[in-house]
Amino acid sequence: MTGAPPEVMEVGGGRPLIGAIDVPGDKSISHRALLLSALADGASTITGLSTGDDVTRTRHAIVALGADVIDEGGRVIVHGGRSRLSAPSTTIDLGNSGTGMRLLAGVVASLPGTTRLTGDDSLRTRPMDRVADPLARMGATVVGEGTRCRPPLAVTGGSLRGIDYTPPMASAQVKGAVLLAGLDAEGETVVREPVATRAHTEDMLAEAGADVTVEPWGEGRVVRLRRSSLGARVWEVPGDPSQAAFWVVAGAVVPGSRITVERVHLGVERIGFLHVLIRMGADVTVHDIGGDVGSITACSSPLIGTTVESSEIPSLDEVPILAVAALVADGPTRFRDVGELRVKESDRLEGTARLVRAFGGVATVEGDDLVVEGGTTPVPARVDADGDHRMAMAAAVAAAVVPSATTSVIRGWQAVDTSYPGFADTLARLAGGTR
Repeated sequence: MTGAPPEVMEVGGGRPLIGAIDVPGDKSISHRALLLSALADGASTITGLSTGDDVTRTRHAIVALGADVIDEGGRVIVHGGRSRLSAPSTTIDLGNSGTGMRLLAGVVASLPGTTRLTGDDSLRTRPMDRVADPLARMGATVVGEGTRCRPPLAVTGGSLRGIDYTPPMASAQVKGAVLLAGLDAEGETVVREPVATRAHTEDMLAEAGADVTVEPWGEGRVVRLRRSSLGARVWEVPGDPSQAAFWVVAGAVVPGSRITVERVHLGVERIGFLHVLIRMGADVTVHDIGGDVGSITACSSPLIGTTVESSEIPSLDEVPILAVAALVADGPTRFRDVGELRVKESDRLEGTARLVRAFGGVATVEGDDLVVEGGTTPVPARVDADGDHRMAMAAAVAAAVVPSATTSVIRGWQAVDTSYPGFADTLARLAGGTR
């Protein structure tokens, strides 16, 4: 399949998925590599950059701010430096990328003038008060729609001061926005995390030469940052574990399957889904090749239900695909305290329950918990992804578990372009048993 993904995707079951694959470059690291390269003095090089639309929007955004971005073979060269950057006269469109908008808000909070940020219909429903509030405490002004500060946003930057901030929810995006603003703030910027989220921002800031320290704090951590200038460097982006999760679950639940995902980022905050699957009885092997990068092999095996705490997967990105594993597992699975799913690209809490039901399972939403009864042999379904890439890909894996070749129909498939344009091609290759 080439070109833009279709609006409607048909996926048949009844075939094992066999092969070794790569996944797109990690989306979270890709966003940050672009933003830090734009802020760093000199020419930075990025390899393995995600080709999804979300990251492409961030790439366009740093160009709008004044950075130069050049493709050179398989590498992306960014000529950056704070002296190059300024608030653009045109509005920056982040498409569907909540990560891009929240992190970029932190960057432009220190730029004089007003930067305007917008996005697609889905992004304009997502709350941005979670970054607007701490950035306002630091001295920026962030104006959006309604009490939740929904996009479009107008971010007016200027002289910032450091704050000591504890986010009210587990969010690497909020932490990242505050730290990126803190790079040019007077005094010390402190972010306290009761639950540790992905550490890409603080780790990459340290690599780029920022004056940043990290210390444990209960089950979380405290990050302290002083005003810093960044140096250009080479960023190597590994495969995205959140994308790998779809194939790891597929390998575990599609009968007769064996899938190896190569060169995946294995950061501790990013692989909670693996611990959940192993607890469910999945036949999963991880081979660490060093530097938090490795391969993951999953083979089909019987699964049992479990209880999944939200702290195990702080971003909650893997809940929809783990619900597919729960659909076929023996016994119920409860996802606890996952209400934050309601304000993702779609209402993923209700959407995941509908997905399970569409394939013949039983799922209920109990407050902020999702309960999947399990023990289901999936049946062909018709599913609307509601503009959400993760819901579309989870539906495709569920369709592949159906024991007959009868196809399931997934509407809104074009949403996968935001993160994984080649997903359908990879699925077809695995179904053919070749690499």
